[in-house]
Amino acid sequence: MDWVKIIHILCVMGWMTSIFAVPRALIYWKREYTRLDEFGPLGDLTIRLYRFSAGLAVIAVITGLWLGWFWDWAGWVHLKIALVALLAVHYVWTGRMVMRARRGIFRESELFLRIFNEISVLGVIAVLWVVVVKPF
Repeated sequence: MDWVKIIHILCVMGWMTSIFAVPRALIYWKREYTRLDEFGPLGDLTIRLYRFSAGLAVIAVITGLWLGWFWDWAGWVHLKIALVALLAVHYVWTGRMVMRARRGIFRESELFLRIFNEISVLGVIAVLWVVVVKPF
């Protein structure tokens, strides 16, 4: 079971890298697109980071569910799953912004993207609190 935990933590770390980095990268990509008036290398990097982390997210969810089953679906596990589901919604929303940006459409302001980025940090802090404290 320790290997499942290790794989879970590694994949979560990789997924979180994307959750934290891609909204910030969209800010710089938007600036680059405005300057160049075309798709530049930052856009390619952002898309690759998002796509790579999607596989890590899938592995993290599968191993997380396995661990939830191992822990007999304790109450705190249900709360963690709900919080992770919210992070997954954030991730999918980010993906929609990335796909629009790929077409040269940047609807969101820099302020929105900065706030959007910080919301994910609060979500991760909540998940970590649940995992460490196990409130019920």
